[in-house]
Amino acid sequence: MPTFVHTEKCDGCKGGEVTACMYICPNDLMKLDTDRMKAFNQEPEQCWECQCCVKACPQQAIEVRAYQDVVPMGGACIPLRTDTAIMWTIKFRDGEVKRFKFPVRTTAVGTIDPYGNKPQAGDLTDNLLFTEAGQTLRNIS
Repeated sequence: MPTFVHTEKCDGCKGGEVTACMYICPNDLMKLDTDRMKAFNQEPEQCWECQCCVKACPQQAIEVRAYQDVVPMGGACIPLRTDTAIMWTIKFRDGEVKRFKFPVRTTAVGTIDPYGNKPQAGDLTDNLLFTEAGQTLRNIS
């Protein structure tokens, strides 16, 4: 099911030219109605339901109606992301609410050295990957 915006909650990211949902949407579906300063999904049928916009919205104004196998009909599944965790709120149609919190990182922000365990560049004319250093290629015929 595609995303939809609760217009009573949306503030258009306080009047910026690009809202958080517009910035994060991998399919460029979210747009800003500049007359009302409210975001909207311009092509709901193209939505991948990736929930990037739902997680990025600072006002929690965007929602995805989850499929019945995830959330019973009439319920809602709402993610809330911080730098260190994501909390999923499941609202059942009978009013019951359950929350599940999961860490999204195992290291502090900015502490990862992506090249820390990589070897120095070797001979760039060979066909070996860096994980294959010292191995010989087999002639496949």
